Amino acid sequence: MVNFDELDTSSQNNFIRHEPGMLTSIYGTSDITPFWVADMDFKVAEPIQQELRRLAERGQFAYEFDDQKVYEALVGWYQRRHNIDLKPEQFAQVPGVLTGIALLIRELSEPGEGILIQTPVYHQFKHLITKANRNLIESPLRIDNGHYRMDFDDLAAKFRSGNVRAMLLCNPHNPVGRVWTKDELEALVQLANQYNVILISDEIHSDIIYSKHAFTSIASYSQQGHVALLGSPAKTFGMQSISNGYIYTLNLERLEQVKAVVDAMYLGHGNAFSTYAAIAAYTKGDEWLDELLTYLKNTLGWIQTFVETKLPLVSLYPVEGTYQVWMNFENLGLTTDEVKEKLIAAKMGLTPGAWFGADSDYFYRMNIASPLSVIQARFRELERQLD
Repeated sequence: MVNFDELDTSSQNNFIRHEPGMLTSIYGTSDITPFWVADMDFKVAEPIQQELRRLAERGQFAYEFDDQKVYEALVGWYQRRHNIDLKPEQFAQVPGVLTGIALLIRELSEPGEGILIQTPVYHQFKHLITKANRNLIESPLRIDNGHYRMDFDDLAAKFRSGNVRAMLLCNPHNPVGRVWTKDELEALVQLANQYNVILISDEIHSDIIYSKHAFTSIASYSQQGHVALLGSPAKTFGMQSISNGYIYTLNLERLEQVKAVVDAMYLGHGNAFSTYAAIAAYTKGDEWLDELLTYLKNTLGWIQTFVETKLPLVSLYPVEGTYQVWMNFENLGLTTDEVKEKLIAAKMGLTPGAWFGADSDYFYRMNIASPLSVIQARFRELERQLD
């Protein structure tokens, strides 16, 4: 049994989420509990720790590549966890998911062409597009009865314009927590195919799925030229600083195009720590992940009950996947600056919604991959600040 309630404050680290300069730049103080970065306060699974110890204790770090075993481990994982049949030869390894997205934007579009995102969405998408000299096109998600949905009318109009070469899909969606259904994805794929738009799917949160919801990968449709970014253990296993990313597509032309760039720039050589940690995660990490999902679900339940009973003017959107909670503070009747002041007074370091676009100044994202007691303390203090 994993003890997710344990908070280890004794280890020396330089984690970004705790870095005083970063905290001060965002909140004006470093005396705050950081829930703003999408990583975990939990220790990684014991099989991963064992592999890292084994490698470190050897004391030798010669050239060592074993990509094929990583791909085989990924194939087994997606079959067990998502009932998806992947082919090990259809992967390409890159240093990380953001690297993969940047590579695909440059390879699958030309400068000045449009790349569409569905806002509010992970803020790095915008930077990857604009830094590649591509035209950023936004299709805001709709909120229907407190539930986020794709705006297919808006997507159709923007695809039809001929200005969109590719679309970055986030599934599960960060920050709003949607897990796009099979019907939604089929409608999106049909629309993209009709207007020759390439779908690039960031699926890094695909393992953090809660009951009554099921993950569907764009890889199911990738023979049509769409590309899935699968296989980074970063979010699932808390391996952000020691993980690679894995591009997957069944389209051979697309795959060869990607592999040619990866090989030309020597991007596909994972180091031994990343390689064997990933293999351990994907072959021996099921039990740990099952316990994590149970813990996160319990945390979500507590937050939902507390917000409904103690903070009824705060809008909490349903979380279907990811360990992010998306909240709207607009109904408190405060200015955006006053909301920020209340959160800081409660030492609640949330991610500002404005980072994600789509007029989200009253919104904040909260990472809940922390001990429940820490989360409870901050929510209770927020209640006191708002009283």
